[in-house]
Amino acid sequence: MAATSKPASEIAPTLRLLTCNLQVGIHTSAYHHYVTRSWQHLLPHPKRSSRLDRVASTLSGFDIVGLQEVDGGSFRSSQVNQVEYLARRSAFDFHFQQLNRDLGQLAQHSNGLLSRLAPSRIDEHRLPGMRGRGAIHARYGEGPEALHVFVAHLALSQRGRARQLDYLGELIEPLHHVVVMGDLNCTPEQLMTHSRFCRALQFNPLKPLASYPAWQPRRALDHILLSASLKAEAPRVLEAMYSDHLPVAVDIHLPAACRFSIGLTSA
Repeated sequence: MAATSKPASEIAPTLRLLTCNLQVGIHTSAYHHYVTRSWQHLLPHPKRSSRLDRVASTLSGFDIVGLQEVDGGSFRSSQVNQVEYLARRSAFDFHFQQLNRDLGQLAQHSNGLLSRLAPSRIDEHRLPGMRGRGAIHARYGEGPEALHVFVAHLALSQRGRARQLDYLGELIEPLHHVVVMGDLNCTPEQLMTHSRFCRALQFNPLKPLASYPAWQPRRALDHILLSASLKAEAPRVLEAMYSDHLPVAVDIHLPAACRFSIGLTSA
């Protein structure tokens, strides 16, 4: 993570959020690429850095970014920590990498957080189920009016997701202002069947936007979910084919008490 942070006075009370599954910088634009380009999950590609630069140009327009399937610096990424690289190229003052699947020099499978406002606290959570799924919990401000941002990548299996959503629901239940963003690997309809999670978050029903597959979006698997205390503009999917998922973005408006807790307004 970076040592410096942007002064609170320079952060607008409207925060621009984005979530993006990066697929470690593999450009997938057809189903057959899952086979023909699968080697890029293990081996470096000469164009990967230029792809990351294109991603960084998009991320620079946002305040808080959640990343999934980023590499923490291994052979396949040419020893480049992709979270750190994107933070530097997009001029984010704070970044955090959560390593979820450590394959040594071969792969460092991670989640990432980029932020223009330094969190007051960061927690990592290993989600239940098969190894390799996790969530980042960033707290902005202190006390009951703090803003809590979770970046998560959930399991492919319905049973695994159920356990992970129950776990997240337990974390979220006592909190007030909450954002859950990431590749949740389920549609809004599937998400609504997880009553414990939905009860805990009591999220605003945002219009589902198809983000997968990137070349012909049909399913809404990538989400930015907000507690009822947070107001938002209409969410949008960016037509940026950086991986097999399209990025999802939304602008949120913080309540006055939350802005004060973070330090975005004076008393």
